Amino acid sequence: MVPHLVTAQNGPLLDLEKKILDSTPAIERWFRLEWQEHTPPFYCSVDLRNAGYKLAPVDTNLFPGGFNNLATEMLPLSVQAAMAAIDKYCPDARNLLLVPEVHTRNPSYLQNVARLMQIFRQTGLHVRLGSLDPDVTEPTPLALPDGNMLVVEPMVRSPNGRRVGLKDFDPCTILLNNDLSAGIPDILQNIHEQSLLPPLHAGWAIRRKRNHLVAYDEVAKKFGKLIDVDPWLVNPLHAQLDDANLSEAQGREALADQVAALMSKIKKKYKEYGMRDQKPWVIVKPDAGTYGMGVLTIKDASEIKDLSAQQLGRLSVIKDGVQVSGLVVQEGVPTHENIDGAVAEPVVYMVDRYVIGGFYRVHAERGIDQNLKAPGAQFVPLAFAQQHAVPDLKAKPGTAAPNRFYVYGVVARLGLLAASWELERTDPNPEVY
Repeated sequence: MVPHLVTAQNGPLLDLEKKILDSTPAIERWFRLEWQEHTPPFYCSVDLRNAGYKLAPVDTNLFPGGFNNLATEMLPLSVQAAMAAIDKYCPDARNLLLVPEVHTRNPSYLQNVARLMQIFRQTGLHVRLGSLDPDVTEPTPLALPDGNMLVVEPMVRSPNGRRVGLKDFDPCTILLNNDLSAGIPDILQNIHEQSLLPPLHAGWAIRRKRNHLVAYDEVAKKFGKLIDVDPWLVNPLHAQLDDANLSEAQGREALADQVAALMSKIKKKYKEYGMRDQKPWVIVKPDAGTYGMGVLTIKDASEIKDLSAQQLGRLSVIKDGVQVSGLVVQEGVPTHENIDGAVAEPVVYMVDRYVIGGFYRVHAERGIDQNLKAPGAQFVPLAFAQQHAVPDLKAKPGTAAPNRFYVYGVVARLGLLAASWELERTDPNPEVY
């Protein structure tokens, strides 16, 4: 299903789409050369916002859930991409240990785990689930909504302490679908002779959004130069605040100053593009963390001093009760796509360097300037199937679904490339690259 594009039928986005379509050979060659120099994350999802005047990623997730929301038609491509990814790390792999989030009784998340197991089993791997939950001391069944069962098992160290697996199950590769927000457990540290994917420094115990945003700035500049467009058309402006103690007036003033400065920069871009009626706004979110927690929409810097205790709390503590130490202020990109009147944003999934599908995150109770990662969100698979990710170069910009989806895939891969650069630069053991 293609959502109704409210403002994307004219203006800068159509120009951007045309530039990308006209530059397809150069873009694909550029990506191919980049992947010769850089290793893509094992898997990744990127949330996009189509504002009509720009198309930009607003979040890049290195531990993506939601594989159950992808169209079943995309499973063959997912399996092929997974094969390519596994071959890089353990070509003769037989066993894969998948480590899910601890809150594995969430029915939707369990379906995501089941889909991941299905994908990797079809690559020829034996797949079992290892739990980081200390309360899991024996094989524990978990019921799926369709009546099937998953079994999570306690993880153990090998007798020599160098490998991690399950009782009578020694995996070549350990795949984390747990973002490590609560910290890095001892059992995952100092692993040898096995591939741990993604690496530990990709988890929120260590990762910081600012590092990704800085890397994306550079990727967007290179891409803009490649196809001769303003990088701002694919890149939200941003700023950051260290030591964000919002319980004190000084901390709130510092945040207000950052918000005001960023809004001034956004206004200049709006003026440059003749959008004088467009009102800037920003998103304030923790520098570390996921699940859409602690995300606030701010439309005026003066709002900072009037934040409620509840709002301040949301910016101070995130998933697993982790205290927030830094904040990111990001240009607000409205979403002017909707399905049946409900606002929608595309989310693109990748395994290795390949786009394998995606979906629209749809929320009937949220506005175009709000975070859609909230209870009540629904998911509509993106129509990447039947070769829809291949652009129709004969179609006019804005008229063909394959073209729009191809453009989604290009911008999502910019986020993937930025994540690759980010992980290289923050790796405590850079010699592995």
